[in-house]
Amino acid sequence: MVAVSAQYPCGICPHFNGNSKILSPETELCSLSFPSRVGYSRLNLSLKDHVAQVHSLPHAGDFTGENEPTPVLDAIESPMNLKNLSTKELNQLADEVRSELSFIMAKAQRPSRSSLAVVELSVAIHHVFHAPVDKILWDVAEQTYAHKLLTGRRQVMQTLGEPTPDFESEFDPFKAGHGCNSISAGLGMAVARDFKGKRDRVVAVINNETTMAGQVYEAMSNAGYLDSNMIVILNDSQHSLHPKLEEASKTPINALSKTLSKLQSSKLFRRFRELAKVLTKKIGKGMYEWAAKVDEYARGMIGPPGSTLFEELGLYYIGPVDGHNIEDLVSVLNEVASLDSMGPVLVHVITKEELQVADNQMNANKIMEGASSSDTIPCGTRTYSDCFVEALISAAERHKDIVAVHAGMGMEPSLHLLKNVFAEKFFDVGMAEQHAVTFAAGLARGGLKPFCIIPSAFLQRAYDQVIHDVDRQKVPVRFIITSAGLVGSDGPTQCGAFDIAFMSCLPNMIVMAPSDEVELSHMVATAALIDDRPVCFRYPRGALSVMEQSFGSGIPIEEQVGKGRILREGKDIALLGYGSMVQNCLRAQSLLSKLGVEVTVADARFCKPLDIKLLQDLCKSHSFLVTVEEGSIGGFASHVAQFLSLNGQLDAGIKWRPITLPDNYIEQASPKEQLAVAGLTGNHIAATALSLLGRTREALLLMC
Repeated sequence: MVAVSAQYPCGICPHFNGNSKILSPETELCSLSFPSRVGYSRLNLSLKDHVAQVHSLPHAGDFTGENEPTPVLDAIESPMNLKNLSTKELNQLADEVRSELSFIMAKAQRPSRSSLAVVELSVAIHHVFHAPVDKILWDVAEQTYAHKLLTGRRQVMQTLGEPTPDFESEFDPFKAGHGCNSISAGLGMAVARDFKGKRDRVVAVINNETTMAGQVYEAMSNAGYLDSNMIVILNDSQHSLHPKLEEASKTPINALSKTLSKLQSSKLFRRFRELAKVLTKKIGKGMYEWAAKVDEYARGMIGPPGSTLFEELGLYYIGPVDGHNIEDLVSVLNEVASLDSMGPVLVHVITKEELQVADNQMNANKIMEGASSSDTIPCGTRTYSDCFVEALISAAERHKDIVAVHAGMGMEPSLHLLKNVFAEKFFDVGMAEQHAVTFAAGLARGGLKPFCIIPSAFLQRAYDQVIHDVDRQKVPVRFIITSAGLVGSDGPTQCGAFDIAFMSCLPNMIVMAPSDEVELSHMVATAALIDDRPVCFRYPRGALSVMEQSFGSGIPIEEQVGKGRILREGKDIALLGYGSMVQNCLRAQSLLSKLGVEVTVADARFCKPLDIKLLQDLCKSHSFLVTVEEGSIGGFASHVAQFLSLNGQLDAGIKWRPITLPDNYIEQASPKEQLAVAGLTGNHIAATALSLLGRTREALLLMC
């Protein structure tokens, strides 16, 4: 059990009334410290020519925790230490794990609901199975934290949200990443085990969010066909995409369901069922088919709605089981673990994400309530997503045919606002990205204007549909690619590094990226008017670089599709930025101007069609060119290189350097740290420019 207290430092966040898009070099900001007992959460300050607001914000390093004794958890160095624990001790261990996780997750400012929901299930799994000999796979990383605590990584968990190579271990046979992959990977391991004559068990834990993805059912169908022994545990937290949750069906847990679950998993019942199958097969095919129908009907009657689906796919269904009753979980899992030659089994476990923790943990949860990652954006700070929603709502007032389709895991708060405003014109399909893309294509063919909102990393899963169902047919679907580029604490799993490359190589796709929220609003308005081909634009996760309260409706740039713009003019070197990296180019320009370097800064706006005239002008008036993008190799810079080489610009003497994300996965860290690792900060861009100009010493000093 942990008691949490926090001190609140103050940070100054300037909101300028003017139209300035960046801080002028002359602007000086000071930092102020206030005693922790000051009772104000917002102060108004008067600065020269500006009005500023001060928000008091918690910082992860300001949490202090007083740990109450955790004797059972302290004794757990590996899952082997769970084997001899009594039910009472297992329950105490679950309480201690939940307490520990609550504090850790609050300190890291991560959402804890899904992690806390599977505490008892994690304890029961490690009590029954023998990891790492038995393979335990998880569909999503957010549900693995109790598992990691129980497998010797308690100290590492104290640095949750920081890059650490020790976070994965031999207890993780397959990394939990994008969701819906655990059954496929587990089935592969089970078949490999059978080929090698081994007897270890394979357990795949999925949840009802990932069951929206088709790969889950593809894997289940193949598992049923191959009939290899493996265990699938469905962690059902009773999430639903039903527009009215109170009307959505719920799976009840009661005395009858407990008894039936234990009966279904018992050896005696399974042996009787297998014997009945053998006898009816000997009597004749007709009798066997009749008996199979009776069995399916009877189990469908006693099971919850949808349980027969798993039977049809070839998995033996057991459940529902109370996911917070360790005694029931251990009883059922012990029976399932003893299965021999039974084929794939699905255990349906009901959990509650709203399960309350102890009272002395509530402060920790309140502190981080609503956080989406360890890179929590301060309250009151506007994000790109906020501005996109405002712009789309404004566009929908002018174009009544606009609808929104959202896919991926979870939604940003601003998209919930969009969902409420759009009502029946907003379609959230969950982790069904392939369906979302083709569904949007159907909406477009039906005469509507669909905006398909998918995070960059999740759009990768629907690339085949983007090619064949949209681009090849020139269907006017508008793709809004969120969480583009680096994503801080979510690391490489949700990093949007590849969308520039894989979208810009499509023949009919218009590919653009806004440099700020004003450009974002213009691109929303432009996309609404494009009806003859698909279009996409990306924006990053996080706060805006331009501090403006409101910018009104966007102005369509339809006649300027494929046209960039010059933001600063100089004669020594040109910086051509794409998307949000334009802001870092402006920061580099500010640094270089202090060193006497005159810099042109251009906003490319479009990757495809590329602004050929802008490139020709930059090459004509400059000897040095640097392109900057927050994307992988093969993206915007590749299109620039293609033009420069074919147009003879490289032969003419232009010296060009591309700055992209490095050719490796960048591990989790703060956004600023990730940009530094990637070499995409203003200082890195300025240093590259100085190096290109032959001023190597100054470039090195700039990086110190």
